[in-house]
Amino acid sequence: MSEEERSYDVVVLGAGSTGENVADVVVRGGLSAVLVEPELVGGECSYWACMPSKALLRGTEVLAEVRSVDGAKQAVTGEQDVEATLARRDSFTSNWDDSGQAEWVGSAGIDLLRGTGRLDGERTVVVTDADGGTVRLTARQAVVVCTGSEASTPPIDGLADVGAWTPREATSAKAAPARLLVLGGGYVGCEMATAWQALGSQVTVLQRGGRLLPGLEPQAGEAVAAALRDAGADVRLNTSVTGARRDGTEVVLTTEDGREFRGDEVLVAVGRRARTADIGADTVGLEPGEYLSVDSTLRVEGSSWLYGVGDVNGRRQLTHMGKYQARQAGAAIVARARGEETDTAPWSPFVATADDVATPSVVFTSPQVASVGRTAAQAEEEGLAHRVVEYPIGSIAGASLFADGYSGTAIAVVDTQREVLLGVTFVGPAVAELLHAATIAVVGEVPIGRLWHAVPAYPTISEIWLRLLEAYRG
Repeated sequence: MSEEERSYDVVVLGAGSTGENVADVVVRGGLSAVLVEPELVGGECSYWACMPSKALLRGTEVLAEVRSVDGAKQAVTGEQDVEATLARRDSFTSNWDDSGQAEWVGSAGIDLLRGTGRLDGERTVVVTDADGGTVRLTARQAVVVCTGSEASTPPIDGLADVGAWTPREATSAKAAPARLLVLGGGYVGCEMATAWQALGSQVTVLQRGGRLLPGLEPQAGEAVAAALRDAGADVRLNTSVTGARRDGTEVVLTTEDGREFRGDEVLVAVGRRARTADIGADTVGLEPGEYLSVDSTLRVEGSSWLYGVGDVNGRRQLTHMGKYQARQAGAAIVARARGEETDTAPWSPFVATADDVATPSVVFTSPQVASVGRTAAQAEEEGLAHRVVEYPIGSIAGASLFADGYSGTAIAVVDTQREVLLGVTFVGPAVAELLHAATIAVVGEVPIGRLWHAVPAYPTISEIWLRLLEAYRG
């Protein structure tokens, strides 16, 4: 079988949301581009992460909001329809059919090549399709690796042999398991524990450390653990799993102190690893399986033509940050193709800086946790002069109107030398919609004195901004 050869300005490995955005930016900049994808166009976010997980969680969230308002809660006479919830989830994944996404790719002027792509030396990618046919692609300007990340499995004896769920199985399951063991208390573990406990599973969370959501403010993990327990889940902290086995249809996890936990399924949610093991990294002097080390324009260190964008560089493994990096990298590729200078100043359109200390994120648990910037612990580690201000969100009129007995916390970390916000965290119902205001304040380094003149509307939960500022001024 002869090998076909094609040439493009830009070759993008991976047609997830990051790869799509890189290709879109460079094509709109006048370059030609091809996306190479072995699975579904749209990637992890569309089919196994953001979209299906939030669809699984939304019904639970809505019911909780209705039941928190007297007069409305009396109208709720039944429980969540699990079958309908799963069907709604399926609609957001287009039933794992990517034809709509592929149609968009074509309409944007981007070529799509289905198959497995591997680097094969400088500016070259060889794509092998399902039938064994190959196409050799040459990139005139850049090869962009957007292959993302995948769930990692810890070296626990027997775990690889029990048929454990990864986050993919957790978001795409067709029914709630009677008992679900969740190994890991990070974003994915907490969200999926919240979702499946509400959809009928008896969930047990096994967290090695002393709190859930360890990278966030302590109050966040404490609130989510309390809510999971109130919902009927079993949350075990400081619990190290040392072994796994199947006992008939049951999964049995053994801990270092000899205890056993039994379930019908186990979700392993303890981290991610770069998808670089099988992309031919060794042909360009890189280590297979490792994250790609990139500069501020997302170009691989030491290369003039290879870029690593999104999860694959390990900087911030969030969909919106992958898209952000894609926009910046795409702009840099276009500028370089035109022979233009690519300014690398902090706010240049060619560099990624927001994924350093101003990354916004939301954990869609009950309660939600929305955060941006540094935590108090991170500010302390960096030796930054700072002060932490907390305020109970439930004491605000807008929060009391939103929900009877509203409980939540706002935490601001303030740089006391420059009087700007280093970070903000909100914990409580519906706080995700407060986050972008905090992101603007942190990224823009808006002085506290100027924030005083950003008057929140009354009565809304946004009044928390006024209360935080008042607490800071004392």
